[in-house]
Amino acid sequence: MSNKTKVLLGMSGGIDSSVAALLLKEQGYEVIGATMSIWDGEYYHSDIHACYGPNEKEEIDEAKSICDFLNIPFHVFDCSADYKKFIIEYFRKEYLSGRTPNPCIKCNQVIKFGILPKLAEKSGINYDYFATGHYANVEFDSKSNRYLLKKGKDLKKDQSYFLYRLSQSQLSKILFPLGQYFKEEIKEIAKNKLFINDKKESQNFYTGSYKELLRVEDNNGNIIDKQGNIIGIHSGIWNYTIGQRKKIDANCKKPLYVVEINKENNTIIVGDKVDLQNKSFLITDTNWIGIENINSILNLNVKIRSSQQEKEAIIQTYNKDFVKITFCEPVEAITLGQSAVLYSKDNVIGGGIISKVID
Repeated sequence: MSNKTKVLLGMSGGIDSSVAALLLKEQGYEVIGATMSIWDGEYYHSDIHACYGPNEKEEIDEAKSICDFLNIPFHVFDCSADYKKFIIEYFRKEYLSGRTPNPCIKCNQVIKFGILPKLAEKSGINYDYFATGHYANVEFDSKSNRYLLKKGKDLKKDQSYFLYRLSQSQLSKILFPLGQYFKEEIKEIAKNKLFINDKKESQNFYTGSYKELLRVEDNNGNIIDKQGNIIGIHSGIWNYTIGQRKKIDANCKKPLYVVEINKENNTIIVGDKVDLQNKSFLITDTNWIGIENINSILNLNVKIRSSQQEKEAIIQTYNKDFVKITFCEPVEAITLGQSAVLYSKDNVIGGGIISKVID
């Protein structure tokens, strides 16, 4: 019987999780590959690569091929019902409410780091740790007696933003083998040891029409300017997000940006780029990692989109349900439904869902 530490590895068939399997095996772990099947075939999907769609069969085959090459066991777990219940329905509810959700963050919390490893346990697979190919790090802090989520070494690929909702229980059993690597190093390892050439990565969770996921028909409404003048027509509020410039069919020669989405009036409010500037907003549904809760005014860096740079901000309790964040300088496109993630240097302190702009 093996005395090796057993690691269940979430695999996607891509370069990152494939190299994670190799690295873990080279480090002496007993690795077990696991892939989640999330697409139930209900919705049409384009051929463009994405997380949610029929191309997952190809990805599952690729993950199995890597496991066969490394001589490690491989399992597929059907998470499609839970994915539809917790991710697709969340996506629908948010978009139809005029907000812009981040389904990848929700999926990491609930499905990838939650339901997938639990299904493995129920199937009789015993393991000590759960690992993925994310570019992030976990560290135990004896002072606070808490597990800390930290940025990956490769700041260009850092994925800590997408993991801020993980719990202390989840973090205590997580390994991120790629956390101390740069993406270029991982590509070289894949090429030299797994004979995998570079491949395109998924940028979206779905590339078909959002109308299919939302189960809606066109719902025309007015596009109005900041003065209330009707300057165009839209076919559905779900086609827009704050800061968007494309798809604004308006009778105006200057560039226009979506500055507000009003579900009640079924209107899209547009304005100049300067109208996107705000400083203060509220977050709710918070999750704290680096601290237990907010009990004083904090000065931290905050990121309001995965692709945006962190900005300095003041964090304070607003009431029992909300935390107020005030940037030191105005920022663009604070978007309801997106996540604000709070950092102290490389440490993820926590975060929450943007619920109201209060400037």
